[in-house]
Order: sequence, then C-alpha cells, then structure tokens
Amino acid sequence: MGFTNKTHWIGAFLLFLASILLLITTISAPIINHVGLLRVTLANETNFRHSSVSFGTFGYCILDVPPVNTQQAWCTGRHIGYDPDTVMARIDSVGISVIEAGTAASLTRVMVLHPIACGFAFIAFLCSLGAGIIGSLAGALVAFLAWVLTLIALATDFMVFGIVRHHVNDDPSGSRARFGSAIWCLVGALIALFLGMLIVFFTCFAARREKKRAVKHEQSTPAAATPRRKRFGIF
Repeated sequence: MGFTNKTHWIGAFLLFLASILLLITTISAPIINHVGLLRVTLANETNFRHSSVSFGTFGYCILDVPPVNTQQAWCTGRHIGYDPDTVMARIDSVGISVIEAGTAASLTRVMVLHPIACGFAFIAFLCSLGAGIIGSLAGALVAFLAWVLTLIALATDFMVFGIVRHHVNDDPSGSRARFGSAIWCLVGALIALFLGMLIVFFTCFAARREKKRAVKHEQSTPAAATPRRKRFGIF
C-alpha cells in the first residue's frame, strides 16, 4: 500500500494548504494592512506617496495617509459587514447608486464564511491524518463542506468587489482598482480543497481494496508442508 499511502498524504497536505490560504484571507485588512481582497490605488499617487485602500474580510485600511510618512495607515475596527461602495464614494467621489451600495453592504456579511471554511478545512486535515478508513472518509466529507462554503464566499467576494472595481476603474477620478492577494488565496484554497478532498476520498477506498486483496492472498496461499518425522533412524 506504499503508493496509496503516499498519495493519501498528498491529499492531506492539500487540505492543510487550503486551511493556511483561508487563514491568510481571514486575517486580511484590517488585521494585516497590505493583504486585501481588493486594492484601490488612489489618484493622489506620486513618486513619494502611494495612497491606497485595502479592503479585507473584517474591514479596510487606508494606507499611506497624508500628510504622514508612507508607513502610516488608518484602519477600521474589526466587524462583520461593511460598505465598500460607500467608502469609495466618500474617499474618491465615485458615483455609486444607493441600491448598489446597500447590496454590497449586505453581501459583505457573507465574508464571515472565510474563517468558518478555514476551521472546517483544518478539521478535515486532522481527520485525514489518522483513524484509518473512517477518519479519511470523515475528512473527505468535512473537506466537501469546507469547499462548498469557500465556493459561496468566493462567488460573493467577486460579486461585491467586482462591482467596486468596475465603478472605480470607469470613474474619471484616476484611481485604479485590482483584486488583491487575499482573493487569489481564496481561489487557491478552493482548488486545493477540491483536489485534496478527491484524493483523500479515493485513496481511502483504494487502501481498503488493497487490504482485502492482501488478506485474500494470504488465505489462498497454502501453508508450507511440515517435514515428516523419522521414526527409526533413517526412515
């Protein structure tokens, strides 16, 4: 079962990798200032100043705030749900309708799924480490749940920040928006969860099949004949 075991550990590693990527997305701005789901470089950028807004899971940060030095940042508190459209309308006078702003504010509450999916991914990794076939099967099922939550969160993030990105880039203010590293970590986590889930699921059944085959082989192999005792010297 050497090849099956090695393949199983690859699946377990992918589940661990997914949990790390989801953790990075979870601790994006305002926890880690420069890691965001969306990064907006403001129009006041010069050779000495690069003011930008970093939108994360539980809030946002305005980086390189004038007139202080380039290390200065102003961040919101950590809370569930905020309104990135209204933030950009206030900072950069981007034209956004009230309906769009309200929709974005409601959808950002779904970002609470980032830490939940991270927790499930790590539990799936722990389940796949041991406990044989039952543990591996449980790990695959938990990984599937984490994958569904990550898929919902990713679709919501692209929808919310896609709207903001579209308005910022189409606005004549000169600011530019691009998706940040945190959202690409979420994409990577989705792929790692899917591959890890499939590998752990199929290797658990492959290991069971190989075990049954080994037992059947042992049972079908005749036992070695015991040599006959000699009763009298040479006979």
